[in-house]
Amino acid sequence: MNDLTNEEVQKGYRLLFDGESLNGWASTLNLDGWIVQNGSIVCKGERSGYLYTIDRFENFVLILEYKTAPKVNSGVFFRWSDLQDPVNTGLEAQILDTYDQDKLVKNSSGALYDLVAPSKNAVRKAGEWNQLRVSCNRNYIEIILNREVVVKADINQWSVAGKNPDGTDNKFKYAWRDQQRLGHIGLQDHGGYVEFRNIKVISIS
Repeated sequence: MNDLTNEEVQKGYRLLFDGESLNGWASTLNLDGWIVQNGSIVCKGERSGYLYTIDRFENFVLILEYKTAPKVNSGVFFRWSDLQDPVNTGLEAQILDTYDQDKLVKNSSGALYDLVAPSKNAVRKAGEWNQLRVSCNRNYIEIILNREVVVKADINQWSVAGKNPDGTDNKFKYAWRDQQRLGHIGLQDHGGYVEFRNIKVISIS
């Protein structure tokens, strides 16, 4: 747990979480609601701000595992450029307890939040570990949840603020095509209990 396989080392992955401390991470408010426990980063759900990497990434593959308490809402942010405005300057892979959901929407677990609904319901029951893989390669975004590809998106198609390519509305005040692509990776405190572990990343050219 919280280590790299020989193959990952050879490919160039690095750990973002050492399993023992929050070295390399900071919070938008304070760290009181974030602890390290049993090899996991634990969000206690105390609205202590988002946790984010001090380092920034542009083109990369991010892999992590997470589990939540029932009904909990959270998310993994990436390419987050303005620490004062995560929602409008960071893309989000949605984390939500939607195991029993029949109709998938743009905030179902695995969604590219408010932009693309997941193609299938791949999330596991609350309390079970999920593996999330986010790939950013220039304008292409892919989200894999529990080995199922649930999102493929060309972010350049979002060329109008507040609008999706099909003309429907979204909540964002900027056009994602024009957004800065170098940014932080962040874990959201949305007021619920979440654990994260095995957080690793590789930059791609």
